[in-house]
Amino acid sequence: DRNKFYTLLDRLKIQQTAWQAFSTLTSLETFVERIGFPVVIRPSYVLSGSAMNVCYNKNDLEKYLEEATKISNEYPVTISKFFQQAKEIELDAVAQKGIVKAGIISEHIEYAGVHSGDATIALPANTVPQEIQTKMLTIGKDIAKELHITGPFNIQFLLKEGNIYIIETNLRASRTFPFIAKVTGINLIELFVKALFEKNVAETPMPKLSYTAVKVAQFSFARLIGSHPQLGVEMASTGEVACFGKDLEEAYLKGILATGGKIPTKGIFISLGGDNKKRDFLASCKKLVKLNLPLYATEKTAKFLAENGIKTKKLYKIYEKKSPNVIDYFHTNKIDLVINIVDMSLRKDVADSFEMRRAASDSNILIMTKLKKAELLIDALVNKGLEKLEIKPWSDYL
Repeated sequence: DRNKFYTLLDRLKIQQTAWQAFSTLTSLETFVERIGFPVVIRPSYVLSGSAMNVCYNKNDLEKYLEEATKISNEYPVTISKFFQQAKEIELDAVAQKGIVKAGIISEHIEYAGVHSGDATIALPANTVPQEIQTKMLTIGKDIAKELHITGPFNIQFLLKEGNIYIIETNLRASRTFPFIAKVTGINLIELFVKALFEKNVAETPMPKLSYTAVKVAQFSFARLIGSHPQLGVEMASTGEVACFGKDLEEAYLKGILATGGKIPTKGIFISLGGDNKKRDFLASCKKLVKLNLPLYATEKTAKFLAENGIKTKKLYKIYEKKSPNVIDYFHTNKIDLVINIVDMSLRKDVADSFEMRRAASDSNILIMTKLKKAELLIDALVNKGLEKLEIKPWSDYL
């Protein structure tokens, strides 16, 4: 019941994004007009983000509202402001009678808007300032005390321009718990059992780690005919791996290899939607040149990169049915990495990307669809590469 939860946050003076609960379209549209798009529409009582969506315009909103009310007729949906380019951070904890006994903070690599089951998660959260982490742990303690929690819980936060916002609290173990146990040596489920049966469980502090671990999701788009290889607020992954390294780049590159990805050796295809995405990704495109691989791009992306001193070979999109066409290069194994980042507010970009991504997936080509994840991959390829990866047993790290 999100209405009840948000009321609790108001009472505790915990910051949250602008929100309201609605059961009629008219009142909903008035609210959205005031806070502006994009917004997140959330039905009550759903799992894995079912029927939860980010809406970038009025047409999206009407479509998804109809879908959401089918899921939950009895309860109103909630609408909240969606922050673009915000960092998502998670707190996983165990409490006993409202007192937090262990709290671990991890960070998402992708911007907020990707389901935590699909997100790339790093531990420790080295890019999050310690004072921010301390504030988040304090918020977690306040919520645990208010709800008198005994057991596991998970809190998802947004960090935008130094401000902390809370997304939700799950009174259960999250899918990050096993990852945390492997990385830190703290078994949160064992701690939960002790909290049930022992009178006073001792607090377990987060250890200082000399390494970095990354949880990388596994997807099965190639086996799901007709599915759109994209990440959003509804979960799509079918598994995950945990990989360790002396830094984030090494751990992530291992994660890519462990989930079936390959280090590109043939060619890289780039398609960037919207002026903002092109500008944001320019620095990473300049790094790609260092790999000395053929670079290919769609017409507008190729033109933009050429204007910035990066030479690429122009390929036509599949629907343009002109040569040289990207589908031919996929089928003849001339490309082994696709970077396709779209502006989600441009619906034509989203529609155009489907056929391209689908073809890449059917050809078992690694696809990067999120800016931050693509940036990290490029840094890892340029700075590490296969020859610099250290292969060590888990026991050497822990």
